Amino acid sequence: MSRVQTVQAIEACGVVAVIRMKEPEKLRAVVDALGEGGVRALEVTMTVPGAIQLIEKLAPALPKGFLLGAGTILDPETARLAILAGAQFVVGPVFRPEVIAMCHRYDVAAMPGCFTPTEILAAWEAGADVVKVFPATALGPSFFKDVRGPLPQVKLMPTGGVSLDNAGDWIGAGAVAVGVGTALLDAKAIAAGDYGVITANAKKIVANVASARAK
Repeated sequence: MSRVQTVQAIEACGVVAVIRMKEPEKLRAVVDALGEGGVRALEVTMTVPGAIQLIEKLAPALPKGFLLGAGTILDPETARLAILAGAQFVVGPVFRPEVIAMCHRYDVAAMPGCFTPTEILAAWEAGADVVKVFPATALGPSFFKDVRGPLPQVKLMPTGGVSLDNAGDWIGAGAVAVGVGTALLDAKAIAAGDYGVITANAKKIVANVASARAK
């Protein structure tokens, strides 16, 4: 899958599950629960113990239609390791031009983290496939609407501050997708092995996004 096709698939799904888990052995069960709920774009962050090895193990085992990405990528060397392990998109909390260049060498989508309009435009001009606005907690959906006024060509995705209930607000303000972590991946439910909660959360946020797009 080319990076263009990857971005199209992420946009079609509308939700990227940001996976930060302390118990990596439960990752596959979480992935299955997310998939059952309609969320099939997965970002395994480098803060998960043994993240690269987990991506390498998970990539060939995922059902058709899933997208597997690597998150919290800070440098091109780690980006390359993640890509070789099977990551189809690379997400960072900050903007690093050299990470974008490494991703594009392998035709992999790059999604750097930015906060200000200046950063957002700089990342887009450097070739970012999607600009992750982070932390979006302090900004709110109105920020997206304001930024997309003068920069309608930029693909934006918020991470941080996205909940099951407000995901549609971000989509309505112009986000191509939303990145969701703790609101979607209930830590207590995962610890208890109650994966039905994860599926229910996934169904709710997917429905929220679909509803916003239908308006």
